[in-house]
Amino acid sequence: MTSHAAHKTTVLSAKEAIERESHFVAANYKPLPVLLNRAEGVYAWDIEGNKYLDMMSAYSAVSCGHSHPRIIKVLTEQAKTLAMTSRAYHSNTLGPFMEKLCEVSKMDLALPMNTGAEAVETAIKAARRWGYMVKKIPDNKAEIIVANGNFHGRTTTIVGFSSEAEYKKGFGPFTPGFVSVPFDDIKAIEKAITPNTCAVMFEPIQGEAGIKVPHDGFLAALRKLCTEKKVLMIMDEVQSGLGRTGKMFAWEHENAKPDVIILGKALGGGVLPVSAIAGSKEVMGLFNPGSHGSTFGGNPLACAVGLEALNVLIEEKLVENSATLGKYLLEQMQAIKSPLIRTVRGRGLWIGVDFEPSKVSARTVCEKMMAHGMLSKETHETVVRFAPPLTITKEQIDWALDTFRTVLSELE
Repeated sequence: MTSHAAHKTTVLSAKEAIERESHFVAANYKPLPVLLNRAEGVYAWDIEGNKYLDMMSAYSAVSCGHSHPRIIKVLTEQAKTLAMTSRAYHSNTLGPFMEKLCEVSKMDLALPMNTGAEAVETAIKAARRWGYMVKKIPDNKAEIIVANGNFHGRTTTIVGFSSEAEYKKGFGPFTPGFVSVPFDDIKAIEKAITPNTCAVMFEPIQGEAGIKVPHDGFLAALRKLCTEKKVLMIMDEVQSGLGRTGKMFAWEHENAKPDVIILGKALGGGVLPVSAIAGSKEVMGLFNPGSHGSTFGGNPLACAVGLEALNVLIEEKLVENSATLGKYLLEQMQAIKSPLIRTVRGRGLWIGVDFEPSKVSARTVCEKMMAHGMLSKETHETVVRFAPPLTITKEQIDWALDTFRTVLSELE
């Protein structure tokens, strides 16, 4: 008979658990020193029971809030019924999900994948195929124009056209065929277009770069230029899409409908990796059996969850909530007078506070906020992001503002 002591589980403190984790997990992230074990709505709790307001929502992946009851219900019911088949067969969830996505995005056809980076790679393939088959660009000469400061994912192809040295270090050689120009510079884009240009691929608002919003009229001008030059306009809305900026898609702020839109993060309802591209029939109709695929892409479980995530966004008016409360949050943030802050920018519930690096690091601000019960994460050492679940209320935002003002006064 085994003794009772043999079954005793050692309970680690947060510090001990984080230390143990470091022995087995490659250090590709630098998380804040908090060990979360539960979340619901806009709140998360650590293993010691401390409660935090989530002002990051997993880089917009949790736009519907943590463990949304409707999404969890669909997730569990579908998992018990049919979770995975591969695309070797039809399933009864793929069609409804893609139909809804096309309806919401005003596109003709869509193609499901898993991660945002996979969706970006899919868009690159779609653009190049269109370039060769429709625009008649000579074989292997197609070029895609991207923006300095872009963040489209972490595959070797994608980091190859990043302007961040740290993303590229030690990972070359890189895929050719990309031309980088300044963000928010229509003249630079026009100058970079050649007969071999098949697409311009931009984030409508640069997220990882620090919530950089282009000047009014830029997206409309880009749409006009791409049409004139017979170049595809591809919008990476993995972070900015699905209500984050106060519209379903950021391109809607200027009615600058792209030829292809890239989606992810919030599409998985905060519980699964679900991504997709959607576009015109002229582009998407060029895929044929064997040209592209993914074992898990479009699996029944992901499709059921993705469909419900879209329904929740629409039926619970989360896009409208983002527009109303995002405007309020931005105005309140911009009204804060602090020698630590250089600028505040954003759109919808997606705001970046840019700090003066000679006075304070964004990491220090995030650690201080965490101590006061509010979670976010720095980007590029100077910017703190405020991107809560779109389910947040005005009362919760007021609490966040009060907490942020307290943090600033302590740091000053």
